[in-house]
Amino acid sequence: MLTIKVITEQRDEVIRRLAVKHFDAAEIIDRIIALDKTRRVSQTALDANLTEVNRLSKQIGGLMKEGKRAEADEAKAEVSRLKETNRTLEADKTQAEKDMHELLVLIPNLPHVSVPEGTGADDNRCEETGGTIPELPADALPHWELARKYDIIDFELGVKITGAGFPVYKGKGARLQRALVNFFLDCARDAGYVEIEPPYVVNAESGYGTGQLPDKEGQMYHANLDDLYLIPTAEVPVTNIYRDVILNEADLPIRNTAYSACFRREAGSYGKDVRGLNRLHQFDKVEIVRIDRPEHSYTSLEEMVTYVRSLVEALELPWRILRLCGGDLSFTSALTFDFEVFSAVQKRWLEVSSVSNFESYQANRLKCRYRDADKKVQLCHTLNGSALALPRIVAALLENNQTPEGIIIPKVLVPYTGFERIS
Repeated sequence: MLTIKVITEQRDEVIRRLAVKHFDAAEIIDRIIALDKTRRVSQTALDANLTEVNRLSKQIGGLMKEGKRAEADEAKAEVSRLKETNRTLEADKTQAEKDMHELLVLIPNLPHVSVPEGTGADDNRCEETGGTIPELPADALPHWELARKYDIIDFELGVKITGAGFPVYKGKGARLQRALVNFFLDCARDAGYVEIEPPYVVNAESGYGTGQLPDKEGQMYHANLDDLYLIPTAEVPVTNIYRDVILNEADLPIRNTAYSACFRREAGSYGKDVRGLNRLHQFDKVEIVRIDRPEHSYTSLEEMVTYVRSLVEALELPWRILRLCGGDLSFTSALTFDFEVFSAVQKRWLEVSSVSNFESYQANRLKCRYRDADKKVQLCHTLNGSALALPRIVAALLENNQTPEGIIIPKVLVPYTGFERIS
């Protein structure tokens, strides 16, 4: 959530930068500024009236002692009038604050100055590529057929048990899943991230804190009776650890990692691009989260990008990094880098990670702050990234590493899987 200070002091700049996200902010910004003026005028009048009430209240006792009953009654009447006025002023201020907050949560985060112009995925800018795209024979199989051939993922059984988008991993498929999770967690630990095991359901306050609510409630599974939400990513519970917390500057940056199952409704998703593991309603992911000082957060972002790159390189997958354009940037992000790996059978790039800096946008909603060297309390910056999401990693590993003798497991995973190939 943007701060009132930024909106009121940088109106034109806020409108200009939000236009990069194709968000027309002029009307809503001006309404917020008008409401803030109402709030401040009401508060000023309240403060003045309270001062006058205190002065008159002290005066009344003296007037009564002096026998000036008429003057005391007049002062009492004025106190009553001021208190009635204050009730109206307080109601006006409260309503203005409520209306202002309802508008503030509708405004997306400001994009970083380095975010390129663009309307969608085709306008994202490729920053770097690596790895070698394998040359496969014409009869190479897509991962969903490999899964059936080697009996490692059962999509139909998932439909029977739950529905489409909930596959069942079996045998070496299940062991590959577990191996990837453990490998990613061990790498994160070695990189200085503290592991968290979070809940998989969160309350509405947590969803609001990281920006899933009120923007994305239609994409989240909601347990109506308890008013709890299944998490779309471990980012939500892990970042909310620091909701309503004032940290010490010396403790920053905080680095956390967490494995979780992730649940996404993905309403409206259909077609060949969502086949197999390409888009699921439930999937496994390891997340990295950082809480940092504003002046250091972009250094943290670079470090996180470098770290995620090391993971895809270790898995020997062809990869590329995209800087997302304004039209493809999420509601809450200031700057995002997407990682994609190449599917040699599907002949397309598959997104496996997004690494983002949210600057103070989430922190303002969370009231996640730190006390600096001068004892001044300031908003933190929050960052997170997938490190990594499993489904499309598995899809690329199965497709790219297939041979007549079976599917070759990357060397770094063999100590975790306990086998070198799926056959």
